[in-house]
Amino acid sequence: MLKILSGKQVSLLDSAFIQSQGISSWELMDQAAYAFTDWFMSQNFCRESKIYIFAGKGNNGGDGVAIARLLSVIGFSVVLVNMYPLEECSPDNQKNLKRLPAGIQCFHIHEFDWQIAASSIIIDALLGVGLSQPLSGILASTVQRINELSCKRIAIDIPSGLPADGPLNGDAIEADITVTFQFPKLSLLFPEHAAYTGKMVIVDIGIPTSFLQSFEGNHYLLQREDVYPLHLKKSDFIHKGDMGKVMLIGGSKGKVGAVLLASQAALRTGSGLVYTNIPAEERLICQVAFPEIMYTTDLLDDLDAVGVGPGWGTTLHPEEIAHLFEKYDFPLVLDADAINLIAKYPKLLKKIPSNSIFTPHLKEFERLVGPCENHLVRLEKAKDFAIRNHVIVVLKGAFTCISSPQGEQFFNTSGNKYMATAGSGDVLTGVITSFLGQGYSPIHAALVGVYHHGLAGDIAARTKNRGLIASDIIRAIPQSFIEMGIE
Repeated sequence: MLKILSGKQVSLLDSAFIQSQGISSWELMDQAAYAFTDWFMSQNFCRESKIYIFAGKGNNGGDGVAIARLLSVIGFSVVLVNMYPLEECSPDNQKNLKRLPAGIQCFHIHEFDWQIAASSIIIDALLGVGLSQPLSGILASTVQRINELSCKRIAIDIPSGLPADGPLNGDAIEADITVTFQFPKLSLLFPEHAAYTGKMVIVDIGIPTSFLQSFEGNHYLLQREDVYPLHLKKSDFIHKGDMGKVMLIGGSKGKVGAVLLASQAALRTGSGLVYTNIPAEERLICQVAFPEIMYTTDLLDDLDAVGVGPGWGTTLHPEEIAHLFEKYDFPLVLDADAINLIAKYPKLLKKIPSNSIFTPHLKEFERLVGPCENHLVRLEKAKDFAIRNHVIVVLKGAFTCISSPQGEQFFNTSGNKYMATAGSGDVLTGVITSFLGQGYSPIHAALVGVYHHGLAGDIAARTKNRGLIASDIIRAIPQSFIEMGIE
């Protein structure tokens, strides 16, 4: 699994890799420039577009200068705008400046006239991951002017002005695309930085994943190749009893839609038997609409997994909830109103079975732990909550973060903005409950469930786009297994 290193670790990583490979730092910079250029060429940008590269004095600027050389050789019209004179630049940056072909127009920032057409492409190579303070002076004014332009903006590794690991303080480039090297920088995953990151693209510059593992850290990127081997193999002789007997509890009177979505999702994910615990007066219409689901008002025995909360309401007495937690002393999936009730009655936390899976959205999570001034604080609180209560926290949203009781945090890469629709989270509850009932360990049920949920959303979005609704995600779940090659 791809480890996410801190900004301070990046230079250590580069130095260690350079030494292990017997190459120079300039050669690694060139590898990064070639990787960026390969990606750039794959995008089929208009050859008539003029490329403006704004380069700082450090190695991020050196990346930009090397990219200027490569794009010029390919045939693009390139203008290089340098922020500093040659003698103030890093050695590798200087080496690249001296190798520039004659066809590239070069300006110092004070000489530049800012006559940039809307059809142009700006490449941001001002600052890299080493930023430790807000932008000021000429850098701040340059970033502001770049952001005022209507042309496409592409950031190299990280938008200039954005810290690698923390919240933004001041200005930063508002990139349409951020092409980051080898692994995402943590701050690129923060929701409050979406306007600066734009679309994030990770390009491989030749450092093996195994090399990253030698560095300390507990942040990981969850990708398709990580999820595939976590799936349990199923025999040709299995029957419905082998695929998990699960129950979804929720749906107060007149509000059963959420728990029915979760129940359908559990069936589509492969559960052999799915029970839905809902008020008696709602059973008849549900049985007609969804005949594969069994309905009950009882807390059944001999279950393999239980998901609690969708549409449950918040009027239950805490003793009722405590009884539920005592009866089912195995890991539960807790969502929506189950979380809201725990926030309302914090003493219930001590009753929750170890390794249970919480699936809050951001507001539900803050009801549990209190206000969070930024996403870094939220992530720290999620990790602390998971460790302290020995549970798993699935913090939903873009790059959903799964925090384990061991302090690891995994960021999901599937899913899309069109999944921000009513019922999407209820579907996730059903998916995770299904995997848990099929015999997956709680952490694997969370990881595999989150990824499949996002992948199903990606599949549904191909045809539904902004019209995507939660039931579209359910219908796409079977295709998510097919696309991953899971039998």
